[in-house]
Amino acid sequence: MANTYRCPGCGASLEYTPGTDALVCAYCGTEVSVEQLSRNEAGENRTENHSASDMEDTQARQSFHGYTCQSCGAQLITDEYTTATTCCYCGSSALIQERLNGIWKPVGVIPFKINKEQAKQSFREWLCRGMFTPSVFKQKATLENIKGIYVPFWLYDYRAEISASAECTKIYRQRRGNTEFVHTDYYIVERQGFSNYQKIPVDASERMPDDIMDLMEPYHYNELKEFEMPYLSGYESEKYNYESNDTQMTGRVEERVNNYILQDMRNSITGYSSTHILRNQISLHRNKADYTLLPVWMITYRYKGENKSFAINGQTGKQVGELPNSPAKIAAWFGGITAGIMALLLLMGGFFG
Repeated sequence: MANTYRCPGCGASLEYTPGTDALVCAYCGTEVSVEQLSRNEAGENRTENHSASDMEDTQARQSFHGYTCQSCGAQLITDEYTTATTCCYCGSSALIQERLNGIWKPVGVIPFKINKEQAKQSFREWLCRGMFTPSVFKQKATLENIKGIYVPFWLYDYRAEISASAECTKIYRQRRGNTEFVHTDYYIVERQGFSNYQKIPVDASERMPDDIMDLMEPYHYNELKEFEMPYLSGYESEKYNYESNDTQMTGRVEERVNNYILQDMRNSITGYSSTHILRNQISLHRNKADYTLLPVWMITYRYKGENKSFAINGQTGKQVGELPNSPAKIAAWFGGITAGIMALLLLMGGFFG
């Protein structure tokens, strides 16, 4: 079943407003709090008992790809992982609630704080930022699509323990008369310790590019809220493709934890001229993993017939994207630098000559 939150004033679709705890009607301005909508839902829809048979029914529905828009009656198709979308006929929000029940229900959500107009403006400013960006790109790059998406993430808590040794040196110089002596002392430094890392985010979406999602950090987890369906209204959302213990997920998060504990250990060795790690042994223990939805603005732009992606952290506004470079501009820049150096050398040659 696809759900749409209706305005109590005029019946239009309500949409969550970034940076608030309310949904607002774009037509009459009526504002309804997330808390109120959640209480209404609890009274109407949450009396069901999630028994084993209920879970089987929920899982059986995962392959169902269609839903009926509650505003205009259109029959729309989604893939089985979509949990919130917008009707392409009337523009109403649609929340496919059965795909967020039981094992699919997130523990928490960080609501959007950056709205669509702010995201578009950020993209325009980004276009003008690159020194080597082709001028035609700035003029003709077209904004094909902009979507606010709640991306599924697993937030991992890990305890890491390390035992390591390093060869370190201290170098000092001593001058006697006209001779300078360089002394090098060698030390073996041992380190043992542990560290706890909390809320390490790894996206669990198959369609989202991992390299872009990894660069979305940091998120401010003090603004993490208990999941409620109204936060999704007006945005797209997915349920996870990968379980928290899938090999792909554990490989990504444990590589990061290894790097964290190694860097922490390395930072604890101070006061030496050089440090060379001889060996290290790391033990990782996962404490928990929480299924969470994090906000991302995804912008698709078109340049020279190719679709490119640009992403914005929907909470902090951090931008992630790659600008194209113009070979002509790069050549002109280096040509100008080279010409300037040659002119300076000629000038210096004439001066000293």
